[in-house]
Formats: sequence, structure tokens, C-alpha cells
Amino acid sequence: MRQIKQMRQSGARQSGARQSGARQSLDERVKTKKGGAGTVVLVTLAVIVFIALMIVFWVMGAYNGLVQTDVGVGNSWANVQTAYERRLDLIPNLVATVQGSADFEKSTQTQIAALRSGVQNAKTASQLGAAGSQANALIGAIMVQVEAYPQLTSTANFRALQDELAGTENRIKYERDNYNKAVAQYQIKLRSFPTNIIAGMFGFQLDKWDMFKAEESAANPPKVDFDFNNEAS
Repeated sequence: MRQIKQMRQSGARQSGARQSGARQSLDERVKTKKGGAGTVVLVTLAVIVFIALMIVFWVMGAYNGLVQTDVGVGNSWANVQTAYERRLDLIPNLVATVQGSADFEKSTQTQIAALRSGVQNAKTASQLGAAGSQANALIGAIMVQVEAYPQLTSTANFRALQDELAGTENRIKYERDNYNKAVAQYQIKLRSFPTNIIAGMFGFQLDKWDMFKAEESAANPPKVDFDFNNEAS
């Protein structure tokens, strides 16, 4: 009887040990599954964060590129205005060569002041081109007066002025061409995909800058060309 009882107790202990082992194995499997699921979640979150950062950096780069292009156009525009103002600065020197009345000089100074205001306040290429055309007309009127006085007070000075006017016209053309190129780059960026999405989000406008056209400017500036060998005596 004692042996039978011992055998029963031994079997019960073995059964309990097996059940305990099964429970531990189950717990380990559950923990493993939970650990694997947690790893997947972390990896997924890391991928999402990485993609979000890449999008943010791309948006920043696209925006900064648009800003730089826009500022570049603005700088080119300022250079064009400066070139036009430089030509206006030469007109008083041209007037000084005319042996005319004080009334002529006074009226010219008034026109120069109005033209300078037009150049400085111009917001579009059309407006600036119109001011340039008016300056051409003023220079042409002065040339008529100059032609009435073939004997100029200082031939060397007038030749120097002639060179300055020609150089200024070339400078205007150069700066206008640079401006048109900058506007073209700006418009290409705003039309290109997917930069156009960023441009729309941040309010960049395709028609903010307009280009110069040949008929709107000093495409055919008046020539300052005289034959000093045929001056009247």
C-alpha cells in the first residue's frame, strides 16, 4: 500500500511539473509574439518618421529655391532701373552742350524729374519700358537743339558724353536681357512639377514678373553721332 501511495504521489508531481512546463512554454511564446509585434510597430514608426522628414526637407528645399529665384529676379529688376536712371543722369550733361535759353534747360530738368519718378516707381516691364521710351524722346529733342549748334564748346567733352550715352544704352540692353533670363527661370520653376505644388501652397504667382519686349523699350535709342570735321566756322 505504501508503495502504491508513493507511486501516486510521484505521478502527481510529474503531472504538475509537466503542466507547469507547458504554462511556462506558453508564456514564453506569448512574450515572443508580443516582442515581435512591438518590433514591427517600432520599425513602422521609424519608416513613417523618416518619410515625413524627407518630405519636410524637400518642401524646405523647394521653397528656398523659389525664394532665391524670386529674389534674383528682384535684383535683376533693380539693376535695370539703375541703368535707366544712369541714362537720365547723362541728360543734364547733354543739355549743357546746348547754347540755348534757360527756359529750355528748366523745362528739361522738370521732364527729367518726372521720368526719374516714373523709373523708380515702375512695377512692371511695360511701365519701365514706357519711361525709357519717353527718355528717348527727350534725348531726341535735345539732339535737335544740339544740331543747331555745330560749334560745340568742347569737342572732347562732347565725344566723351557720346561714348557714355552709347555705353549706357548697351548697359540697359545687357541688364534687360539678364532680367528676362531671370524671369524665364522663375516661370519655369513655377510651372515644373512638383515644385508648382509648393509654389501654389506658398502663394508664388506666375505673373508676378513680366518680361521686356522689344517694342516697349529703348530698342532703337537715338544715335549721338556727329561729324566734328565739318563744324561750322
